[in-house]
Amino acid sequence: MNGWCIRGGTLSLERPLVMGILNVTPDSFSDGGRYDTPETAAARARVMAAEGADILDIGAQSTRPGAEYLSAEEEWARLAPCLRAVQAAVDIPLSVDTFHPQVAARALEAGVHIINDVSGSEQNGMASVAARYGAGMVFMRTGDPSQRTATAEETVAAAKTYFRRVTSLALSAGLSLSSACVDVGIGFGSSVEGDLALIARLDEIAAESLAAAVLVGASRKRVVREICGDDLLAGSVALHTAAMLNGAHIVRAHDVAATVAAARAVNALQKREDI
Repeated sequence: MNGWCIRGGTLSLERPLVMGILNVTPDSFSDGGRYDTPETAAARARVMAAEGADILDIGAQSTRPGAEYLSAEEEWARLAPCLRAVQAAVDIPLSVDTFHPQVAARALEAGVHIINDVSGSEQNGMASVAARYGAGMVFMRTGDPSQRTATAEETVAAAKTYFRRVTSLALSAGLSLSSACVDVGIGFGSSVEGDLALIARLDEIAAESLAAAVLVGASRKRVVREICGDDLLAGSVALHTAAMLNGAHIVRAHDVAATVAAARAVNALQKREDI
């Protein structure tokens, strides 16, 4: 497949794409409270669009450890005004980062193109919501803190197993595999060594899924902090570059401009006929 079908069209995967992160939360681990009003969210969306983001991923509920849990109604109340402001500010595909099917359905009704569900999507019926609206869907491998003690080999094996399940899950929900995207879940229930293995062996892991696209989101994650200390930009771009070279079609990033530049360099390398 050379395209990812989302609501209203198809995104070409002939070059790596950059998904810009827009957290409209007060408590996200990296930028909580910076873009949680309609005005600041719209301003940030305009900046990321100008920097070359192909997709914007809007999240109203933090998934960092210990973050406040919001009900579907509370999450939508936070998301809706920011979503409307972003839609008025930019004209690029929008993704909603949620594990509540009710929030996803409302966002799709409002014109969002993609659901990005970090819950794994195996119990909540999210794939059926995506199928009903003809939306693109990101399935992310997730885990619990106990899995941080798993070996790198065990982490890779778990990702392969999850990717195989996703194929069946999507099909049973009526979602076309051309609309499915899989995410190895960097930072979710894996050690630093496990996260590095997920990136280094991404092509091998992705071969277990028939989804149209593969996404990696390492931006400012614990693996970057552990390796690079405070230099989160360089570390994030380095891991995303490795992921793209190993088969990631999409990378999810806070720092859009630098990541877009890296994606262009990767694309230039991929187009060469002598490598």
